[in-house]
Order: sequence, then structure tokens, then C-alpha cells
Amino acid sequence: MSIICGLPLLECIYCLACARWAWNRCLHTAGHDSVTWGLATAEEFEPVPRLCRYILAVYEDNIRHPLWEPPGGYGINPDWLILRKTYKDTRGRAPSYILYLDHEHTDIVLAIRGLNLAKESDYQVLLDNQLGKRKFDGGYVHNGLLKAAGWVLDAECEVLKELVEEHPNYTLTFAGHSLGSGVAAMLALVVVQHQDKLGNIDRSRIRCYAIAPARCMSLNLAVRYADVINSVVLQASYFSPPSMLGLVFCQLRYILSDDFLPRTATPLEDIFKSLFCLPCLLCLRCMKDTCIPEEKMLKDPRRLYAPGRLYHIVERKPFRCGRFPPVVKTAVPVDGRFEHIVLSCNATSDHAIIWIERESQRAMDLMLEKDRIMEIPAKQRMERQETLTKEHKQEYKAALQRAVSLSVPHAYSPPSEYGTFDESEDVEKYNSCKLSSESSVGSSVKSKSKVSWNELIERLFDRDESGNMVLKKSHRDDW
Repeated sequence: MSIICGLPLLECIYCLACARWAWNRCLHTAGHDSVTWGLATAEEFEPVPRLCRYILAVYEDNIRHPLWEPPGGYGINPDWLILRKTYKDTRGRAPSYILYLDHEHTDIVLAIRGLNLAKESDYQVLLDNQLGKRKFDGGYVHNGLLKAAGWVLDAECEVLKELVEEHPNYTLTFAGHSLGSGVAAMLALVVVQHQDKLGNIDRSRIRCYAIAPARCMSLNLAVRYADVINSVVLQASYFSPPSMLGLVFCQLRYILSDDFLPRTATPLEDIFKSLFCLPCLLCLRCMKDTCIPEEKMLKDPRRLYAPGRLYHIVERKPFRCGRFPPVVKTAVPVDGRFEHIVLSCNATSDHAIIWIERESQRAMDLMLEKDRIMEIPAKQRMERQETLTKEHKQEYKAALQRAVSLSVPHAYSPPSEYGTFDESEDVEKYNSCKLSSESSVGSSVKSKSKVSWNELIERLFDRDESGNMVLKKSHRDDW
């Protein structure tokens, strides 16, 4: 009898919980995540619309005779295009990409396309991951995206090395959209760890722009590599795929990370097997993101995040219809880092590379127009650029210290340039984490002239009796 009397109370609690979740979903927009961030400047945001057009050019079969050229064109000189690789060339190991030598902007650009809904190989790359499956440089990364990056570097290492050595003043930029953004972020991660493989390229010359980024690395890595990797988010496009069908494919492994459904032999069987309960899974995933305290999520070292510094293009406001002049905000956040899934009818357009290019160009034009009105002299522009660089360094260090203060697993603060007395432990952690991946390959690299990138990545790991990848004993103390 007492159990029967308690059912209405449980039902009321359940209804209140659902009402709280629905209220948070209706009121929470992506603009809330960046409300305290600073405004981006034209100098730092300038590469974004240009790189979006380069990524769009990957979709063309013939860049000399484009079929889907955006207004104003791609801005690509066909004579400067070094190579173009299709799915046939990559054999499904990685998405299509181009390598472009941009003499106008002194840049070497490797641009990678986004998810192809017609290619099963792209789903296999995305689904090749589980929570905590792959450790890298003191954190966790997406296993499938890291393997795709290793394949690209194996294929293009010699070409990239020649270009870097022939043009010592050029930057090396990896850019990608959606699935390609994750591969680009992994490329930057691996190249920074093995700079000697590309002619000892300096870290300051390496850049990455992840457009509509995938969650591909743990929080400590996302903050530590914020000086190299930049993520561009349009409203709420950070890990939302380009369509509802894409949401099934791209986030299925992430949604099923708690083993809601049994695994099957192939990824496509997993996908179609779970379609019948997709609404329930999405509801559970959204409720989980809404109800679990952020402090608890931050302390899960396996949880993956959007990488690097974030640029957030805001062009819609809550309770107001239509689009408005876009505003670009930027920060290196630790907590409040686009943690919650935003249910939006604009998810398709927010994620589409065509719309991101259009809105980023609009935002860039507004920034340039404001600069023209202010009539900033060239000397003051140079001074502002130097000030911006210093501010980014300060913000980067503050983010690292914030991660330490929030007890983010495997986070550490950089050694202070002022030589404070309480930094010895941080210096040890900084040095041990920075050198952890290099120590296992140092002697073998010297003795072997040509080593594949996948071998460099795999040498950090051994396989146990069951065939699973485990970190080598000499590096376990660093995790």
C-alpha cells in the first residue's frame, strides 16, 4: 500500500525534472556560453573566411572550372595548388583534402573537407572511439581521428617538409570542417609533438583552424594547445552535424558511450540497429548534459572537448526573430566550454560550411568597416598586433592556471617567467608532460632515417594479452 501511495510522488518528481530540463533547453542558447568573452579583432579573425573558402574548394572536382563557387570565388590560384587527394586516393583512411601554397598570405595550407554522408569510411573514422580508448601527450584524444591524421602525415610528410624548408617564413596551417576539423586538430597535435620530422619547424609557425569543430581531445589538451589550435563556432555548430541524419551518424558513439546498446560487427549495423530508439537516446543525452553538474564533468579525464581557442560567431539572440549583424567573441575557456547540447531548428545551417563562410565574411567586413571609420594608422596597427599577441599569451596562461584551480585531471600551469617560489612542482609536471611522447622515440628516430607517423604514435603504447592498447610502463607515471 505504501508503495502505491509513493507512486504519485515519484511521478511528480519525474515531471518536475522533465520540466526543469525543458525550461533549460528552451532558455539556453549558444550565446549564453560566450556572454563574458571579449571581442575578436580583424587581425586575428582574418584567416577564418579565407580558410573556409579553401575548404569549400576541396569539394570541387576541377578548381579551374568550379561548379559551386561562392560569391567572390574561392580566392585560390590554380597554379599554386600543390596536390588534391580524393577518397579514391586516401582509400577511405581520411577525408579528401588539398595542399595549397598561398604565396599571397605566406601560408602553406592543408585543407580537409567535412563529413560525407555517402561514405561509410567517414563513419568508420568517427565511430572508431570509446571513452578513454586513446591516450596522447598526457590526455585523451579521438582514436579514429588520430589514425586518420597519421595516415595523412605518412602520405604528405616529405612534401610538407620540402615546402617548410623552401619557405622558412611561411606558416603551416591545417584547416578542416566538421569531421575534417578533428583530423586537422590531430595533425597539429602530432606535428607539434614531432617538429623534427618537418625540418624542426618552430611551434609558432604551426596553426590549426577547426571549423564547426568535433569533440576530439580532453580538456587539458584543449587548453594546452590553445596557442596553436583555433576553433570556429557559428552560434551552436560546435559538434552538431549538418543534419538530423548526420546527428545519428556523427554522435552515435558518443551518445552510446555508456553502453546503452550492445555492439555489433560493423558500424552501419550499429547505426541502423539504434535508429528505433534515437529520440530516447537524444533525450537521455541532453538530460545528462543538463542535469550533471559541470564540476563533475570537468573531473572526467576521458571526456572530449572542442579544441584550442574558441571563436564564437553570434548572429541570433533569444526571443528575437531573424539574423542580426554577426559579432565574433573569443576566449580560451575552461569551464563553460560549450558543454551542453543546444536543441535548435537552425542546427543544419549553423553547421554548414557554406553558411559559416558567409557569416564569417560578414563579420570580417564589419570589423574592417569599423577600422576604416576609426582610421587607424599603420604604425598603430602594428602596435595593436603586438598588444594582441601579449593578451593572447596572458589569456592562454590564465586558462592553464584556471584548469589547475578547477582540478582538471592532468592539467598543469606553465612555469612563471618571474620565478615564484611555489612553481617547482608545476615545472616538473610541465617538463614531464612535454617530453613524455618524445622520450620513447628519441633513440629510435636517430637510428632509423624514415619512420612512419603511425609508428611514432604507436610507440607510446603496447598491447596487452587481450590485444588492447595500453601505455608503456615508462610513461604511466605521467598520466
